[in-house]
Amino acid sequence: MVAEEVILLLGGNRGDRRMILQEALAQLGEQAGEIVAVSSLYDTEPWGFEDPVPFLNCAVMLRTSLSPEELLRVTQGIERAMGRERHGEGYEGRTLDIDLLFFGERVIDTPDLQVPHPRLAERRFVLVPVAEIAAGTVHPVTGLTVGEMLERCADKKWVRKAGVLNL
Repeated sequence: MVAEEVILLLGGNRGDRRMILQEALAQLGEQAGEIVAVSSLYDTEPWGFEDPVPFLNCAVMLRTSLSPEELLRVTQGIERAMGRERHGEGYEGRTLDIDLLFFGERVIDTPDLQVPHPRLAERRFVLVPVAEIAAGTVHPVTGLTVGEMLERCADKKWVRKAGVLNL
C-alpha cells in the first residue's frame, strides 16, 4: 500500500496528561508510521459533558502505509495500553483518546470508522490544533479547508495553548 498522510487528534484528561500524550506519540511513530508534524499542546474545555479537569489535546500528521482499519486497531491498542477504558456510548473523562480525523482524501463510512470525523467541524478543540499544522487540508465532502471550518465554527468552548511535545 502507498503511504498516505493522515491527521489524528490525541487528547485526554486523566492521569499525567502530558506524559500520556508523549508516550502515545512515541508509540504512533513506532507502530503506525512516520510522524510528519505535531501541533502545540492545548488545554481544552470538555466537550459534550461536564468535568472539572480540562483535556490536553494535540494534532498529529502521520505518514502511514497501514489501511484505515489497521490504523484504527493500532490507535485503539495504544489507547488501551495507556489505560483507556470505554464505558458505553456517552462522553466521559479518559486517559487517552486518539481520533482519526482525515485519511488522505478518503471518505470512509463503516460501523467502526467514519472519516473524515463526523463532528470535527463543530469542535474548536479539534480545529485549532489541526489548523496549526494543516489549515489548508480540504474536507473531501464539504470542500472547506480546516481554516475555513475554524472560521465558521460556532463552538464557544475555550482552547488555550499549553506548550509542546518533544519529537
